[in-house]
Amino acid sequence: MKRVVLSAILLLASLQSWSQDSRSAFPFLRLPVSAHVAALGGDNISIASDDGTLVFHNPALASVVSDGSLSLGMMTYMQGCTTASAAYQRYADERGTWGVNARFISYGEMKRTDVTGQQTGTFSAKDIAVGGTFAYYLANRLSGGITAKVVTSYIGDNSSLAAAVDLGLNYNDDEHGWSVSAVARNLGGQLTAYEDDFERMPLDLQFGVSKRLMGSPLRFSATLVRLNDWQYGLGKHLVVGADLLLSEQFYIAAGYNALRASEMKIASGDGESSHGAALSFGGGIQLERLKLHVAYAKLHVSSPSLLINFSYTL
Repeated sequence: MKRVVLSAILLLASLQSWSQDSRSAFPFLRLPVSAHVAALGGDNISIASDDGTLVFHNPALASVVSDGSLSLGMMTYMQGCTTASAAYQRYADERGTWGVNARFISYGEMKRTDVTGQQTGTFSAKDIAVGGTFAYYLANRLSGGITAKVVTSYIGDNSSLAAAVDLGLNYNDDEHGWSVSAVARNLGGQLTAYEDDFERMPLDLQFGVSKRLMGSPLRFSATLVRLNDWQYGLGKHLVVGADLLLSEQFYIAAGYNALRASEMKIASGDGESSHGAALSFGGGIQLERLKLHVAYAKLHVSSPSLLINFSYTL
């Protein structure tokens, strides 16, 4: 089994790695789902924690989630937009874990007009992704995972459909405080498109490291994102974050996303500014069966976002 999982990861990760991704379909797939990840800058694939929402960012991390874990989440986004997510994990055997997950974003109701600008009614728009995850311990400290998902988009009476997979690896050394991961997200393509205008999926190759300073409550993380898209300088691919682990049950976190800071810059009287769109912070309570994570971040320059995750082990 582990040879099959590893072979699939290596094969599919090599596909499309050459592609540039400045324009892509389903950009909502880039938004964070995990509040803990959002607090650490919006992209993190290496914090090996008992948190079911982490599988949206790295499917290999399903291996460290408790059996029977149910996670629910919500996020405020730009005005009129709402999002929600759900994930559930179960052990398949001593080494394997399977799960199902879904995420949803609604863009609200908009005016429908004719060619002259006269309003003829209203319409709504939304995106949905539904997937299944399987993770497996390839070795004592090394796990691999895959999420296969179907993604749909609706604008009024029109729709688009895509199929994609996320692939992940995680090496977790608790004894020395190291966790190292590599992920290929959104490998796939559109099956149907709006007006047959097919676009690339938001492919994202990532590499991340987390290190806890032994004997200290500090854990630092660094994640390189969009390694398949080199229109940016190396520094803009970096997301950094830090956790202050107050105890086994409580943490606070903060992060900075260099790429978001660059993308969200707008002109102002004093030049260009991202108005804090790169910064984020949050915290969480992690009890034996109940977990709550909250984060505040500016994922878009127009408004801040609040993310809340709730997990319970059934």
